[in-house]
Amino acid sequence: MKMTDTFIKPMHPEGRRFVAIFAAITLVLFLIWDPLGWLGVGATVWCYYFFRDPVRTIPTNEGLVVSPADGIVSLVEPAVPPAELGLGPEALTRVSVFMDVFNCHVNRAPVEGTVTAVAYRPGKFLNASLDKASDDNERNSLAIRVADGRQIAVVQIAGLVARRIMCWTDKGAQLRTGERFGLIRFGSRLDMYLPDGVAPLVAVGQTMVAGETVLAELGRETGPRPARTE
Repeated sequence: MKMTDTFIKPMHPEGRRFVAIFAAITLVLFLIWDPLGWLGVGATVWCYYFFRDPVRTIPTNEGLVVSPADGIVSLVEPAVPPAELGLGPEALTRVSVFMDVFNCHVNRAPVEGTVTAVAYRPGKFLNASLDKASDDNERNSLAIRVADGRQIAVVQIAGLVARRIMCWTDKGAQLRTGERFGLIRFGSRLDMYLPDGVAPLVAVGQTMVAGETVLAELGRETGPRPARTE
């Protein structure tokens, strides 16, 4: 790996017009006052970095469930999946990954399978780190059926700053583990609902890397993984 690869990442096409807007504003700020222009340079670099879309090394072992988002695990608790997915009224284990404005916001499929439902629901724009954001905020929900017939729900949730949820997959689509399926602008959260009996292998406060961090293993029914902070 080259040294430049550590800092220079591919940018998702969705970000090009935003970087162009930030750059144009920066030029105007330089005409007004140089210090303002340098602040604009910093904001433009941040905008590019927000829309980065780095290459990921995706584990391909059968039965692995990977994180759909970069960020921090903010909640691990039982909860009923969104009613619009039709997965029933029983509570499942929900793992929430909170993305701040410095995380990569490209979302990736947690498993390989068939998309059985895609459902958008308008809502509020509360802080995505709050528990009630799962119920109250704007969201886009997916259900994915894996080879053994079980289903996993993935929910994109808008946050306090986020104003656009993007989803590039449809009902009936075949997704591969780690495949890009969406993006949220700017700061948000993803909820994962695991099948009954599947325990998460992550803990609250753990850092997640979309497409790489193993979140659970289908067929493994041990309890949540203990952790410590140092």
